[in-house]
Amino acid sequence: MNSTRFLYSNGVVSYSDVPPVATFLESLPGAYTTTRTHENGTTLLFWERHLKRLSSSARILVNSSPHLIFKENKINPSFSPPVSIISSLKWETRIRLLVSNSLNHVLPIALEERSNGEELAVTALVSGDLEKLKAMENVANGDDGVFQFFDVHLHIGSYVPPVFGIEENGAHLALVGRGRDFSDAKYSDWVRLRKPLEKLRPHSVTELLLSNDGDRILEGCITNFFVICQMDKSGAEGQYLNDYDNAYSVEVQTAPISDGVLPGVIRQLVIEICHIKGIPVREVAPPWEKHQLWEEAFVTNSLRVLQHVETIKVPHPWESLESKCLEGISWIEKKFQQGPGIMTKIIQKEIMERASTEGHWLKESV
Repeated sequence: MNSTRFLYSNGVVSYSDVPPVATFLESLPGAYTTTRTHENGTTLLFWERHLKRLSSSARILVNSSPHLIFKENKINPSFSPPVSIISSLKWETRIRLLVSNSLNHVLPIALEERSNGEELAVTALVSGDLEKLKAMENVANGDDGVFQFFDVHLHIGSYVPPVFGIEENGAHLALVGRGRDFSDAKYSDWVRLRKPLEKLRPHSVTELLLSNDGDRILEGCITNFFVICQMDKSGAEGQYLNDYDNAYSVEVQTAPISDGVLPGVIRQLVIEICHIKGIPVREVAPPWEKHQLWEEAFVTNSLRVLQHVETIKVPHPWESLESKCLEGISWIEKKFQQGPGIMTKIIQKEIMERASTEGHWLKESV
């Protein structure tokens, strides 16, 4: 494919001058989700889960933060959409239909151009159009007319997944900023909001971590964050997400949604897998003050799926980040064993087995 990108917007497929996905997301407000193909372009990873999360994000934005999903009205900036979404089931069904129909227009073209052994990254964005809404009359809550002022955009580009298990493919993380102000939905403006953190990225760091206090680590800018920690039951009674007798000396920790982290698709899968396998898992933001107990760590998102962590850098002191200058920050670094640990391998293997059973088979549907 030679890094060719495709964009489907308003019924038109573009082949040339398609921007990188980050630039595309910065250009339009809306709810979005990103996944990729799997097994040489034959399936879409966890597509049903992504559609459900996308429709949920769009509904939440319409109801609570319409400025994050509707294009700015330059003529009347104070105009806000007089509509709310009540029926989540009907909404999900219609969003699913809109996105699937759009995907069927552009994905066959991208698959045809794809090089053998290459995968495709697929980003679906649902954006509202206030001009269309203003032109309509008598838009009732839950009415089918609601869907007439939403546009679906699809960005597709080549992607080469990192090979799991190789030391040099591990993640190198640095804690550089505060968490999201709004995490209930996945929305495109986050791409713009996180850009100032880039100037604090140390050399060779591949992902930036977020925390509100410099101790409890919430997530990465584009990933969810997990640690495999030696068991510490002091103060943890009643916080485990399963009731199995503990056959392990470690537990999995990740920040809870209530702390302001994105409800990632792969994050949820990890929790489900731990529950099924009897692996102790606790939704608590891993505290840096106990990093000596961390035996393994990994990050997840729908492109990398699961990536083991090699190193984590934390600023010392935390307040040094206020300088907004990389040169003025000292770092404390934790190094993990080379390559993924045993527990990370177990969880990754289970995720990829789920990918085979939950994959959206493309040859039949496109």
